[in-house]
Amino acid sequence: MMEQDQERLREALLAAEQARDQYHKLYLEMMERCRKLERGLLGQKAEKLPQDSSQLSLQMLELMLGDKAVREVEDLEIQQVKAHERSKPTGRKPLPEHFPRVNIEIVPEEVQREGLDRFKRIGEEVTEVIERRPASVVVARIIKPKFVRKDNGDSEKTQVLVGATPELPIPRGLAGPGMLADTLVKRWQDHLPLHRLEGIYARDGLELARATMCGWHEQLLPLVVPLIDAMRADAFVQAYLCVDATGVLVQAKDKCRTGHFFVVVAPGLHVLFEYTRQHDSNAVDTVLAGYEGYLVADAHVVYDHLYATGNVTEVNCWAHARRYFFKALESEPDRAKRALGLIWALFRVERSLKDAPRKKKERVRQKHSKPIFEAFFSWCDAEWPSLLEDTPIYDAVRYARNQREGLSRFLDDGRLPIHNNISELNLRREAIGRKNWIFIGSDDGARANAAFTSLLASCRMVGVEPWSYLRDILCLLPRWPVHRLLELAPAYWKETCARDDVKALLDANPYRALTLRGE
Repeated sequence: MMEQDQERLREALLAAEQARDQYHKLYLEMMERCRKLERGLLGQKAEKLPQDSSQLSLQMLELMLGDKAVREVEDLEIQQVKAHERSKPTGRKPLPEHFPRVNIEIVPEEVQREGLDRFKRIGEEVTEVIERRPASVVVARIIKPKFVRKDNGDSEKTQVLVGATPELPIPRGLAGPGMLADTLVKRWQDHLPLHRLEGIYARDGLELARATMCGWHEQLLPLVVPLIDAMRADAFVQAYLCVDATGVLVQAKDKCRTGHFFVVVAPGLHVLFEYTRQHDSNAVDTVLAGYEGYLVADAHVVYDHLYATGNVTEVNCWAHARRYFFKALESEPDRAKRALGLIWALFRVERSLKDAPRKKKERVRQKHSKPIFEAFFSWCDAEWPSLLEDTPIYDAVRYARNQREGLSRFLDDGRLPIHNNISELNLRREAIGRKNWIFIGSDDGARANAAFTSLLASCRMVGVEPWSYLRDILCLLPRWPVHRLLELAPAYWKETCARDDVKALLDANPYRALTLRGE
């Protein structure tokens, strides 16, 4: 009996020593981080796999899948690279033809001294250099001549004929569609605060108050909101959506309060931003009201109630799971590298399937990704009992095990992504913006921000030039049929603006004609 007690005591002592050593490592790590913070050396670390872990990951792939499977994944990657190289332009790009050309002729000094009459011109060498002029602000003077018929005589009912004033996006406004589009792009695509815009236009000789620009954008909001509603309805019928959120400061009487921007992405179609005062379940219900389908999101509790009904299916993000293991690298390098190696193997398979059709993705994922997935969670389950609470590796394994079902969704449906990076990348717009404008002036200002950022982010995702797009839809929206608003979304704009009836409407707008750059 005494021997059993002694054995238990030895085991308890060993466990206590291991715990002491682990917490000592964490203490030293935290002290080093504090020293770096004091010296201003600690910044956000890039999530890159350690140098010796890439080879470890390749060895894991070979061990689990065999040489033949690894070669198949490598062949798929090579196909992706070749396809990318074929589509990538090479050499110096020609300058756009719509730029105005100014000829500068350089005559040799000898010819200048002796005169052109003594020489015969046999050819020329031409090179092109890009130069910059100050921005051009044009004042459109609308002149409407008045007419009466010559044969009316002295009739008291003489009819005076005068042309109709061209319609503006803001009725009786000062700015035309091109000017309004310029302020919108600079404010929310280039992230310039209004006081900087004020200075930029002043350098061009235009005194334009920030309050005036702010008023323009508020008046344009009712014009574009129905279009964004149509985009949202179209997004909500897609197979899956990606969602994320970030905080933003909102000006208040005593001190700034915190509001939130949500982003909802229907990949390849729409990017939709929405502002809410809170980041809670009610806010999620507002942003995703009526949606049913797959939802790619982080594991935040604000989304949990959506999954309880069964109408929304949770899809978790492997990039979020990976981030926890990166945080554990300093305190538990061996365990963290093992986990990161397996996750890296999953991402390598996904890179080889970037442009593959749905059925091929499902087939390759079942064949190659599923064994890696199972090996990863077998390792998590095996390590779990020996992990110390409140350590980075404990949090990483706990997160992965808790989200196992959501992390497995991509294996069975080729439409689903392995990560939620697309929503994080789009949400970065607001993160970059708030570094410039610091805070939002009001809830109404935040809603305007969300509306116009939705259009600009959607333009970028589908490859539409934002300034000319905004100029053109501001020309069309005042009289566009409500039931056809979706045709004006960035995702469908290239097809819409190629139609003859739309071209005719745009060509008939005199304000737009002033802003054409040869497109």
